[in-house]
Amino acid sequence: MTEKKILLIVCDGLSDRPAKEFDMKTPLQAARKPAMDALARHGMNGVMDVIAPGVVPGSDTAHLALFGYDPYKVYTGRGPIEAAGAGIAVLKGDVAFRCNFATVDKSMKIKDRRAGRIKAGTSELAQALTGMSIDGVTAVFKEGSEHRAVLVLKGAGLDHRVSDVDPHNDGKIRQSTPLAPKAKKTADVLNEFVRRSFDILSDHPVNKDRVKKGLPPANIVLPRGAGSINELEPMGVRIGMKCAAVAGVTLVKGICRLVGMDVPDVQGATGGLDTDYKAKAEAALGLLKTNDFVFVNVKAGDVASHDGDFRMKVRVVESIDMMLGMILKDLPDHVIVALTCDHSTPVSIKEHSADPVPLAISGGGGRVDGVKDFDEISAATGALGRIRGTDLMPIMLGMADRAKKFGS
Repeated sequence: MTEKKILLIVCDGLSDRPAKEFDMKTPLQAARKPAMDALARHGMNGVMDVIAPGVVPGSDTAHLALFGYDPYKVYTGRGPIEAAGAGIAVLKGDVAFRCNFATVDKSMKIKDRRAGRIKAGTSELAQALTGMSIDGVTAVFKEGSEHRAVLVLKGAGLDHRVSDVDPHNDGKIRQSTPLAPKAKKTADVLNEFVRRSFDILSDHPVNKDRVKKGLPPANIVLPRGAGSINELEPMGVRIGMKCAAVAGVTLVKGICRLVGMDVPDVQGATGGLDTDYKAKAEAALGLLKTNDFVFVNVKAGDVASHDGDFRMKVRVVESIDMMLGMILKDLPDHVIVALTCDHSTPVSIKEHSADPVPLAISGGGGRVDGVKDFDEISAATGALGRIRGTDLMPIMLGMADRAKKFGS
């Protein structure tokens, strides 16, 4: 019996709901996607509640589930994952936050939570903030992709149980408050960091130049998703496979690094609408030569969804399909290919939802059901039925002839 390799492709937020103005179709149903449909036609299909029925997944908890970890047991917050993705070492006792560069007025009312999706100059802005010392705590700050960034507080007496500064809408920024008595120092330090970030960034040359050009200045940092490190058993040890990943967005890179995957930097893999699909396909094929399990994440569908852009999301589907077609064309023998999403992000609500996501698994001489198209409705009629995210890894291992016998 030949053990097969596994390629898992996760299309971030690509699952959707029917849109009345587009003949009650989802973007997956409206798009032309021959490669996705071929994968569904030659494999088994189903739908998946990535966390559990009725639970809205975050991208962080969703990926942990897809990799076989119970997020209810291992997840403390998104911050440490973002930090790992940015290459910042998070040690026990540190508290990490995911952040946005944002635009506020002098009354601290948020004008733009993403500072116009700023792309240029964030490294210079981050350098102006990192190393700040507050009450014996050192703030390590680093830019991520576009408007995203990471903050890690290092010092004695810290506790991750604090509320977000980011209000998650265009209201006024919030004061962080302790959610446990031991977290008061952390909340105080965090509030002071945010206050100083406004003072420093408001006068930064990058922002003065943006204002001259009519662009919103990235004049404050909004932290959220506080967490502390929770050591995970390496994925390679758990499944007995050498693992690697292709991803552009900092969060996903961080999750992959936390579970022990090799995550090479792929030129052009931005985590945005401008990502290089061809480069991702080539990277995936290259990694399959030296790894047993390769994971590929594409973020662009989620970006189009949050922007409420149905037509853009259709174009993203077709771009991902082109990428998949390149991979399938040159795919080595004995590779199981799984295609799915980490969560649904309907264009109609511009947010994650609890809707299950489609799943197709093909290759290796496995069973084939009667599903002909890869979309949310067609997949529901497939042989895999309706599963949870933590079921995916065991199913893939079984189809790859790598599952361990239970009993004699």
